[in-house]
Amino acid sequence: MEEERKAVSEQKKSCINCGAELKYKPGTTEITCEYCGHQETIAKDESGFKELELLPYLEEMGSQSHSEEIMMLHCKNCGANQHIEENYKSLHCVYCTMPLIIEDAYKEDWILPGAVLPFQFDQKKSHQIFTAWVKGLWFAPNNLKKAALDPQNTKGLYLPYWTFDAQLYASYTGQRGDYYYVSVPYTTTVNGKTVQRTRQERRTRWTNVSGNISGFVDDTLIKASHQRKNPIPSKISNWKLDALEPFNTNFLSGFVTEKYTIPLKDGHLSSTKEAEKIATSWARRDIGGDTQRVSGIDMNLSEQTFKHILLPVYISAYTYSGKKYNFFINGQTGTISGKRPYSFWKIFFLVLFILILIAIAIMLSE
Repeated sequence: MEEERKAVSEQKKSCINCGAELKYKPGTTEITCEYCGHQETIAKDESGFKELELLPYLEEMGSQSHSEEIMMLHCKNCGANQHIEENYKSLHCVYCTMPLIIEDAYKEDWILPGAVLPFQFDQKKSHQIFTAWVKGLWFAPNNLKKAALDPQNTKGLYLPYWTFDAQLYASYTGQRGDYYYVSVPYTTTVNGKTVQRTRQERRTRWTNVSGNISGFVDDTLIKASHQRKNPIPSKISNWKLDALEPFNTNFLSGFVTEKYTIPLKDGHLSSTKEAEKIATSWARRDIGGDTQRVSGIDMNLSEQTFKHILLPVYISAYTYSGKKYNFFINGQTGTISGKRPYSFWKIFFLVLFILILIAIAIMLSE
């Protein structure tokens, strides 16, 4: 285990020219020196992702195999746990911007990540995305584009997630529904006369069914941390996991990394619920017909593995009229979501305009 920890730690490099830390350059496989421009290629682990057997970890929750000791800072305001590099200069929480006290730093073990999704663009690009987002907001105040966006408050953060793989086998019982149509007579009035007509109404013919399904459940993604304040919006969580890279600490250099706070055991329970949803979906597909009812699922998961992965997001805040608003950008896709102010007068005049149109329409109809 000590050799593994040493191997991981030795991946951090200093510039051979000036001694400054080499930081990851988003969108590349390079680490670069921001002072003299020296670059080095991040060596790719040809062995691929480190998938870990699940059951040994669940049976021995105290096991620290495949783990590493890292320096952590806990935000007393919002509860976030953040890994700060030794020479990381900003000591403010990435979520709530409250100051962090370096003297409160402590060491803690974590299960090493098996993979990381590197940032695909830098902080400057994240500001351009923010500017374009502001311009496209409906009912936003006209001078919102003047919002004060402090670059020091924009941080790249790697979020922790669990992924789970398993072979799924299940037996099911349910019903298959097949549509058919019948002619139903009804009466109506045409030109003052009562006439008989028919219409087609849909019915469902139900048949009891049962069967077995099986397949591989790949990379069930489960969030591994809680954010009590300013939670990450689901809108930006559209990760493309096929771009994952085998874990290398060089991808983390220059960014903040959040430690998981949702234990592996709880993450596994959530993934099992997701597997049940998948099994139900597979059962419906197997039943066929026009519609289906699944009344029972007996599911079994085997060959279960997991990995701890890190996914990129930019977190920042902007100030408008003395109030702070947070926004979040997916560090891979550029999808943005955030809080925004509304213009009272724009909404007021729109409502007034609609009421005037309605009033005109009523007058003309009379």
